[in-house]
Amino acid sequence: MLSETARKIVAEGSIRVKVKRAGMLQFQTLVIRRVPLGNGNFVELFLDKVMDLKEVMKLSESTGLPVETENGRVFPEGTGAKDFMEEPDATG
Repeated sequence: MLSETARKIVAEGSIRVKVKRAGMLQFQTLVIRRVPLGNGNFVELFLDKVMDLKEVMKLSESTGLPVETENGRVFPEGTGAKDFMEEPDATG
C-alpha cells in the first residue's frame, strides 16, 4: 500500500528535489516509471544520471517509493518490488 506522499507523487508523474550530486547541491527531476514485473507493473522514481547512493537511499525513504538511477535501484527499508505493484484495471 502506497503512502499518501507516494500516491501524490505517482499522480503528478514526477518530483523535483534538491540532491547532492558530484559534491554539489543540485535540483533534479525524477519521473515516475512503470517497470514490468510478472503480470503487472511496479512504480518507481527514475533519474538517468549517477547519484550518490546515500542520497538515493534518503530520497527513497522520504518519498516512500523505489528510486532507480544509473548506478542502481533502491527500495525503502523493508520493502520490495511487490509492495509497489499497481492495481490492475477493473476493466481489464
